[in-house]
Amino acid sequence: MELLPRSPGEFGSARYWDRFFRQRGQRPFEWYGAFPELCPILHKYVRPRDKVLVVGCGNSELSEQMYDVGMCEDIVNIDISDAVIRQMQERSGSMRPKMSYLLMDMLQMDFPDAHFQVVLDKGTLDALLTDEEEATIAKVDQMFAEISRVLQVGGRYLCVSLAQAHVLKKAVEYFSQEGWVVRIHQMASSGDRQQFVLPVFVYVMTKFRKIPGTAPQILEIYPEEQDKPMRMESAEQLVAAVKDRQHYALLCSQISKTPCREQVSLDLCDKESGKPRYTLHVVDTPSVKPSRDNHFAIFIIPQGRETEWLFGTEEGRRQLAASAGFGRLLTVALHREQHYEGMGGIQAELSGKVMELAPPGLPARQQVPFLSVGGDIGVRTVRHCDSSPLSGEYVVEDVKGDGSCYFRRLIFLRNRNVVQSEARLLAPTPLQGQKKRRKDKKKPSPAEPPGAIDKSYLCCEHHKAMVAGLCLLGGPDALPGELAVLVVGLGGGSLPLFVHDYFSQARVAVVEIDPSMLEVATHWFGFSQGNRMQVHVSDGLDYVAKLAAEGTILQSIPAQYDAIMFDVDSKDLMVGMSCPPPAFVEKPFLQKVKSILKPEGVFVLNLVCRDAQLKESVLATLRDIFPLLYARRIEGEVNEILFCQPSPEGRRDPAELGARARVLEGALRQPGRPWDSSYVLADMLQAVHVL
Repeated sequence: MELLPRSPGEFGSARYWDRFFRQRGQRPFEWYGAFPELCPILHKYVRPRDKVLVVGCGNSELSEQMYDVGMCEDIVNIDISDAVIRQMQERSGSMRPKMSYLLMDMLQMDFPDAHFQVVLDKGTLDALLTDEEEATIAKVDQMFAEISRVLQVGGRYLCVSLAQAHVLKKAVEYFSQEGWVVRIHQMASSGDRQQFVLPVFVYVMTKFRKIPGTAPQILEIYPEEQDKPMRMESAEQLVAAVKDRQHYALLCSQISKTPCREQVSLDLCDKESGKPRYTLHVVDTPSVKPSRDNHFAIFIIPQGRETEWLFGTEEGRRQLAASAGFGRLLTVALHREQHYEGMGGIQAELSGKVMELAPPGLPARQQVPFLSVGGDIGVRTVRHCDSSPLSGEYVVEDVKGDGSCYFRRLIFLRNRNVVQSEARLLAPTPLQGQKKRRKDKKKPSPAEPPGAIDKSYLCCEHHKAMVAGLCLLGGPDALPGELAVLVVGLGGGSLPLFVHDYFSQARVAVVEIDPSMLEVATHWFGFSQGNRMQVHVSDGLDYVAKLAAEGTILQSIPAQYDAIMFDVDSKDLMVGMSCPPPAFVEKPFLQKVKSILKPEGVFVLNLVCRDAQLKESVLATLRDIFPLLYARRIEGEVNEILFCQPSPEGRRDPAELGARARVLEGALRQPGRPWDSSYVLADMLQAVHVL
């Protein structure tokens, strides 16, 4: 402890370093960066004939090791400590005659201009730039100016650093503004030999003549064990990239010592594009008693299934980890923009990286199993990509579910973990398959999904519940006759299509704000308009307000709709309610909704709200407007379906609702009309309760 300075400023004091090296004696002192890990980087930038200057050399063995392996011999070492220069002259003078040690201040060097091809700094900048005080910054500017002066054009300043934020920012900004090429290397870690939790970096600043005007900056980073640099757009982006790697190193250190109390999530990015390639979640299960074979496993989520409850939620992943029976399970989600070479390719790509996330107590050389559903990585085929001013970028993709079923999905990329719309694809009949093969004259790929939409199948549980809510309509026979239904929010169109197809006397009006979604629903989800199905491209707020105003002006016009359904997402991800947008549940607007609903009608609302206080406020507002309010939670999801009725006289108990649901389902299940056998209307209403 007596070797530590009394203040950070003493790191720049010759008196402090004289005392330090006298007390330490002949033992070499290395700040960080062992030679075996530095060597591959040094070989890139130091040539045997280069004249090399080492600033702040101390009694590090770096220069001696470079000399001894033949990397370079013409090396000049300088330091402000007379004690350490004498030590190093005695230690190395006779053994390495072409290398010299000089007592010199790097802030005022005696060398002529353009005297060196390489300036090497191992921890010296870190020691000098201990704070951002004006006096400290002035010294650093002087240091950089002297390094620039003694370097030839094309020369390299190599700085080994822990890359503290203020140190990295200063170095990058200074040299990039001078027109130098700035490149950051992350040193490969050295396992148990690593002295610091934080990774060590090497700044490589290559001197170019400064071009008048605004020349483009060249800023690059070499991630650990990568042979190609990644180009950065700005100094801020480069600093952020280094910071990400430091956070990752801290995370690995932390979870290698103690179990995770909460699930840890991180992205591994593609080396070429820098875009996320894998999303990892670390899930620890303390209840699993460790044995040799159940410490750690990797679970590859099949493509397209990352949005399912078991894989896409914390509770689902916790259940998956517990059932797998491993103390730590690392789930891996694959991104749609990336290409993967099967399970073997993924395993080869991830094997080294995932071991950095291994749990404490993992036996040495323990083989870690890679798991998946059915042993493969699933199938995902992107059918269509586009963007719209309202919804942003979106994709339509086909994915393989359990067994042989395929599903078509609409995903908004601003919220890529949420399926916006989904439809099951029909398998082709044998005759259709024969015709297709004769036409194509080639055997279809087993990974090629069918194209026709199964309109009888509702993929979304909340859509099933919303349709079941129509049991609240009608008289004693529970069979509503002619229906006027308003659906706000089209998506892929499966909800209004189902109502249209199975309620043969229903007239359905759909309001959709984004014309691009009408095109998507028509071209990719089998949606079509007709006499009983009309789409109005409009803001739902404006459309309802217009209908309400017309009813007020012309008192002779009765309320129009038997059922009004809201299934519209919010474009503002900062709000704790993703469905519907807040304006749709404000009291004045809900009063307009009530005014265009028949007295015996039902207003069905898909509510997705993670903010408990906001949710309670929404429910209170609904109770003020609608005297009768039912709720139906969707198991495993945040969705809650609310059934709102204008009159309290229509209240029905669960038994009556179940009976009406069975009657209605019997009427909908007509001969020759397909019906999903797993869809039981009565089951949808069992969990309904009055609020």
